[in-house]
Amino acid sequence: MTDISLTQTPDLIIRTLTARRAGAGDIRFRLTTMAAAILVLLIFTGVVASLILGAMPAIKAFGFGFITTEAWSPARDRFGALGPIYGTLVTSAIAMLIALPVGIGIAIFLTELCPRMFRRPLGIAIELLAGIPSIIYGIWGLFVFAPWFQVAVQEPVMNAVADIPVLSTLFGGAPYGIGIFTAGLILSIMILPFIAAVTRDVLETVPSVLKEAAYGVGATKWEVIREVALPFARTGVVGGAMLALGRALGETMAVTFVIGNAHRIAPSLFAPGTSISAAIANEFTEATTELYTSALIELGLLLFVITFIVLAAAQLMLRSMEKGQGS
Repeated sequence: MTDISLTQTPDLIIRTLTARRAGAGDIRFRLTTMAAAILVLLIFTGVVASLILGAMPAIKAFGFGFITTEAWSPARDRFGALGPIYGTLVTSAIAMLIALPVGIGIAIFLTELCPRMFRRPLGIAIELLAGIPSIIYGIWGLFVFAPWFQVAVQEPVMNAVADIPVLSTLFGGAPYGIGIFTAGLILSIMILPFIAAVTRDVLETVPSVLKEAAYGVGATKWEVIREVALPFARTGVVGGAMLALGRALGETMAVTFVIGNAHRIAPSLFAPGTSISAAIANEFTEATTELYTSALIELGLLLFVITFIVLAAAQLMLRSMEKGQGS
């Protein structure tokens, strides 16, 4: 009896020490990940605090009128963010209206319709668009796309709608080539690979048994895509669209090159304008007074708030869609 206990004691000790070491490793891992999460929160808090402190002189000087005023005159210390806010929202809306259906269509083609031998090359080509620096898009847009767009699109459209009351205002003015609509088009090209890549990855996760069941009851290819694939992947599609929208809202260099950088709200989409990020990039080095610098920092704070609201709304939308799928 004594021999048996002596032989079992070392094994028990080894198992106990191993369990303790494993528990200590789990504790270290949990503390490390917790520290990383806390670090992110600290950085987030620091960014918000620095923006609020930097924008405080402008907040005190202009109050809520800073958001509702269009005037922007550094020489007279008059600053209003309505023009940049308008440009940011309109260019992002134009980009999403163009890129979202095109991106979803590309993803559907790659996953459902494209021959297998061409799927990978086409997918890589589309994803390479996301790796092009934004300043390259801006240079290409200014020196290549804008002159072509001025002659091939703006002038014919303006002539065609000259006598139509609403459209003549919406697409009127002088054909500069650059402007709000041009910036929206460049943004749509930039965010297209995000929407297409995310949507494609989500569509590839649709179980084949669902598609086969739909085909088995006589559904066509279009009906399978519309009634099976897209409803199954809609949460991922919305997530990819919101990711692309966040990119569009904060894009700086490409928009700066082609938007025209005019602090005004024009009724025509072809007219020059500005965005929050473009205004900050153009004027921060020229801000010689404290109020001027503070106004630009408040623009950054407004962009942060707009982006936060958009992403929060996206999260709420995704949660409601997930609940709907669960029910």
